[in-house]
Amino acid sequence: MNFKSTLPLILIIASLTACNSQKKNSPDDGLANDSSKNVTLVADSFKNVIDGKQTALYILKNSNNAEAKFTNYGARLISLLIPNAKGQLIDVVVGFNSVNAYQKSTEPYFGATIGRYGNRIAKGKFNLDGKAYSLYANNGLNTLHGGKKGFQYVVWDVKQPNNQIIEFTYLSKDMEEGFPGNLKVKVTYTLTDNDELKMDYQASTDKTTVVNLTNHAFFNLNGEGSGTILNHSLQIYAENYLPVDSGLIPTGKIEKVIGTPFDFTKPTTIGARINDKNEQLSYGKGYDHNYILNKTKALNMFHAATVKGDKSGIVMDIYTVEPGLQFYSGNFMQSNNTFKNGAKDDFRTAFCLETQHFPDSPNQLNFPTTTLKPEEIYKTSSIYKFSN
Repeated sequence: MNFKSTLPLILIIASLTACNSQKKNSPDDGLANDSSKNVTLVADSFKNVIDGKQTALYILKNSNNAEAKFTNYGARLISLLIPNAKGQLIDVVVGFNSVNAYQKSTEPYFGATIGRYGNRIAKGKFNLDGKAYSLYANNGLNTLHGGKKGFQYVVWDVKQPNNQIIEFTYLSKDMEEGFPGNLKVKVTYTLTDNDELKMDYQASTDKTTVVNLTNHAFFNLNGEGSGTILNHSLQIYAENYLPVDSGLIPTGKIEKVIGTPFDFTKPTTIGARINDKNEQLSYGKGYDHNYILNKTKALNMFHAATVKGDKSGIVMDIYTVEPGLQFYSGNFMQSNNTFKNGAKDDFRTAFCLETQHFPDSPNQLNFPTTTLKPEEIYKTSSIYKFSN
């Protein structure tokens, strides 16, 4: 297959029209107030040359006026405008207003496509086909999200066949960040007319390697800068999760969520038990754990989670073919960065639900394999569907 982009970068040299400021709603109408306002993104702010490659701003739009904005720096989702019940557009993904801001951010993963290996690998080491590999330890003793220069820091090639689809491609060369094999990666984002953001990943290698791709969008369904996410209602379709050690590496055990703060089998607010005295919660300073999905079928995938914004009424359903879902409750957000609308990335003002294989799978033989061989094609898909 040919992953090399044959078209020039499609620059969308236009500013986005800012949505009208929302009027404050009455306390009982269930819709977001005006604490979060959408802003105009300027295309020139995303123009830069990084590692000799051009970056830019790209826009997808569907028939409902929903919009998804990306940059090829990190194949990154910058913004996702979704209509609430009144038709007002709410930006449910937090992000920055320039490439420069992403480069300087103390949190490198906002909205990025993650690879080669999403989540953690213990001590930055694994064995494959009898050979030992060492990675860069960028998270204490462990490797997180691909290492020192994961996919969030690279400039991807781009093709945008129409205003609802964008394709990012990247060649990760043999031994990049310590991973074997020349890995050709293609990620396709589609904004459907059903208000779904569909993510399709594909990869091939010329040497046996490990792969675990995902997207690291930070969500607040009440809107960027609208405050805490602790009152969001969350349901995760999983009866088991992976407990971790103090370095957030799975212990290898599989435990039931029933009777623990990790039980989201029924709709529960994120903050309902987040401050309970619990060793696992103390390790992650909140939720930062992988759930083993029940494989509840929906949309020809597994229904992973349902989240509802308490102010906006916007509902996000997640579907995937992946076996796991990493739930991160924004525990390391420290007000060090400024979002698009001027708000700070305050503690627990966004959350992540990353569809994935399990953390540290290369070192845990009882976990689903993440090994990719030269004769195989890596394919996976996830859908984030929005409704009111």
